[in-house]
Amino acid sequence: MVLLFRYNKFHQAAYMDVAGEITGSVEVQYRKVNSYFHLKKENDELRRRLNEVQNRLAENFQSPDTSGHVVADSVSFDTTGNKRKYFYMDAEVVNNSISQPNNFFTIHRGSAQGVQPNMVVLSANGVAGVVYDVTENFSTVMSMLNKQSRISARLKKTGESGRIEWDGANPRLVQLRDIPKSVKVQKGDTVLTSQYSDFPPGIMIGVVEKVLLEQSTNNYLLQVRPANDFSRLQNVFVVSNLQRSEQKELEDRLKKKK
Repeated sequence: MVLLFRYNKFHQAAYMDVAGEITGSVEVQYRKVNSYFHLKKENDELRRRLNEVQNRLAENFQSPDTSGHVVADSVSFDTTGNKRKYFYMDAEVVNNSISQPNNFFTIHRGSAQGVQPNMVVLSANGVAGVVYDVTENFSTVMSMLNKQSRISARLKKTGESGRIEWDGANPRLVQLRDIPKSVKVQKGDTVLTSQYSDFPPGIMIGVVEKVLLEQSTNNYLLQVRPANDFSRLQNVFVVSNLQRSEQKELEDRLKKKK
């Protein structure tokens, strides 16, 4: 066989064709097997590279609503001589809950952007909550749908003041208490923040849905439908009371004298 294929060009050519075909076929199968065993390594490398690319995408990066500390208008008086009392800062809601007894939501604005605990929070529709805690770029807000929440409110039509609470049951109903039974109240009456609240007065809270009588008191228990749909809360305003510290200082001095 060696002499035949070595010294006979025809048989040599035929042998080379057959041998090349067999070798090529074996090589193809070898590469398939080799590729199979290297597939996991290649997939791991592809995932690693994809992860690097994903982490560089622009949508993965988000700045706070304002890059620096908010500074109030240097002109603290308007043209009529009134001194500024409230300063508004917009913020984006980045987390929210409405199904717990004590609900909070998180906004992307913190101490670096001028937010402090106890500042009030509004939406375009009305009362949302009160700032509970802050970090440099984020704040948690105690929602009005929180059993610990207490908001001073008044009836728009008659002016009587009471307090808004939530019983933890229905997120579409809050309760207005301390309204005397002598007051004429009916379904559809508007409920606003009072002048005794940390909120700016006259801010929409909601509308009376049901008028109930408390058996053990001489007051109503009014079921109020909030102006806000808390399940859709997206953008809010943090409100700073620029005169709050002066008022608190005076009231604390009174307490010490007593």
